[in-house]
Amino acid sequence: MDFPVIAKQLIEKLGGKDNIAAAAHCATRLRLALHDESKADLKAIDDIEGVKGQFQVAGQIQVIFGSGIVNQVYAAMTAETGQTEMSTKDVASAGAQKQNMVQRAVKGLSDIFVPIIPAIVAGGLLMGIFNLLTAQGLFIDGQSLIEAYPGMADLASMINTFANAPFVYLPVLLAFSASKKFGGNPFLGAALGMLMVHPDLLNGWGFGGASVSGNIPVWNIFGFEIQKVGYQGSVLPVLVSAFILAKVENGLRKVIPSVLDNLLTPMLAIFITGFLTFTLVGPITRDAGFLLGDGLNWLYESAGFIGGGLFGLVYSPFVITGMHHSFIAFETQLLADIAVTGGTFIFPIAAMSNVAQGAACLAFGLTTKDKKAKGIAMPSGVTALLGITEPAMFGVNLKYRYPFIAAIIGAAIASAFITLFKVKATALGAAGLPGIISIDPNSVMYYILGMVISFGVAFCLTILFGLKQKKSAPKQVVAV
Repeated sequence: MDFPVIAKQLIEKLGGKDNIAAAAHCATRLRLALHDESKADLKAIDDIEGVKGQFQVAGQIQVIFGSGIVNQVYAAMTAETGQTEMSTKDVASAGAQKQNMVQRAVKGLSDIFVPIIPAIVAGGLLMGIFNLLTAQGLFIDGQSLIEAYPGMADLASMINTFANAPFVYLPVLLAFSASKKFGGNPFLGAALGMLMVHPDLLNGWGFGGASVSGNIPVWNIFGFEIQKVGYQGSVLPVLVSAFILAKVENGLRKVIPSVLDNLLTPMLAIFITGFLTFTLVGPITRDAGFLLGDGLNWLYESAGFIGGGLFGLVYSPFVITGMHHSFIAFETQLLADIAVTGGTFIFPIAAMSNVAQGAACLAFGLTTKDKKAKGIAMPSGVTALLGITEPAMFGVNLKYRYPFIAAIIGAAIASAFITLFKVKATALGAAGLPGIISIDPNSVMYYILGMVISFGVAFCLTILFGLKQKKSAPKQVVAV
């Protein structure tokens, strides 16, 4: 594969090097912001060697090459254009100018939550392993593994501690990421997050019980009582407090003399924001967060399988826009209030959608005679089954359309099925085949059946739609 040639062809199809405003890459894709997107020949980009698909989202053109190859192409592109190396954040900033208010809001949530996903997924998968160790009746004579093998009890306890850490200290992760996004000092943000889960405070998980019994500890300051309650597992209070912290910090830096800035600004920013958090912001947003979680759960319970089916139908279109990144905020709130919600229903539905996309991609790969398309479809389909759908969705299913339609139908039917049986996840993880360990043990069988339905419907419909498309395609007339 000649990477300099590929880079030159790509630059040409993008409208020339003067049309490229910013370029960066992630693990599998080139991310490009152009001055004038109308100059780009997107269809021609698909024909370049090594390209597995391309799509436009959030003011960017993203070209899928796959891991390893994308690094080589990017290096050749920067050598050709003379651009300095950029981060994906630089490209996102360049593309953000073309976004509307809703897109910017979704991107803002995405920028805050995406960096902390590895920590949440690690905790979620460890929690899934703990569930497997302690679930009744999954393995031996109706017993759990730790009942059958008591020597594993402390191992399970250790895993549970490791799994809970990212959720117990979620405010620290969120405040760090949010402060950075809002233009503040992320380490001050982390300090604010630590303050919100300080061990001297009543644990946030016990707030409900303490409020019923009337045993909530308080600070009594000149007759003014402030509740000493932590915010473990909270989302909305942390986001709002981090926003206030960033604004207070930047405001103080404008008025405090530079010689005193390093001394007074951090102290005053933490004190002012902390006081506002515990007196006003925290109590209001905590209740709003619980209402949000309860409202989502009520909607899920009330709409039933019809609501689940509709959510499954639109989940993949949400992925196209990037709005699915905002769901992690809602999922985190549902998990934070798990005693009421029972877990998150979004994760299982996302898994049904991912499996359907993988099945449709595999069906297309098995039936197509195009060797290049087959070479992209088969590995992409397997990857989608494991929870990463971008190569399958953008490289194959959307490109040929009918596999994507088959996939969203399969996802809708499977999502309706699992909603009928109230399948929920008690942790986050890889939304696909590995997601089994994140599911409530009592619902694992229905989750597996849902994946079978999702795979079967999407696979069969892709083949049927493909046959129908071949029959309806106009036959070429050979001139004599």
